[in-house]
Amino acid sequence: MTDTQNQFPQLFLRSALAVTMLSAVADRFGWWSKENSSWGNMERFKEYTRQLTFFLPESLSTVSAYAATFLEILFPLLLLFGFKTKFAAYGSSILLLIFALSMTIASGPKAPLNYSVWVGCAGALLLAVQPQYSFSMDQLTKK
Repeated sequence: MTDTQNQFPQLFLRSALAVTMLSAVADRFGWWSKENSSWGNMERFKEYTRQLTFFLPESLSTVSAYAATFLEILFPLLLLFGFKTKFAAYGSSILLLIFALSMTIASGPKAPLNYSVWVGCAGALLLAVQPQYSFSMDQLTKK
């Protein structure tokens, strides 16, 4: 995916992953309208996280909600700028895998399929194994 024919698809994948993850964060911060929102605020997101992490004590569930939010800001920003792209792509893949498995265990297999979490996880993993990243800060710092 790094020859000249694949530079734009790679950039598109990086951007799509980043925007999708940032959109979920925007939802928890209440930045989407009620009609376009899954949670609408952090309290409802913490409740949803509690459902997915039913096996954890409530305090750890709350910590996991904030940790997920932090990582869903960090990884997408790194992807958008193309900085530490391999790290961000692997991190995104692992984070999305955790989401997909938690959603499957807590809500059944349809939930992660509805939100294309498996597709996002696979896309992030595909991005992670690339030998170089076009249109990125990583590419500029190699020279």
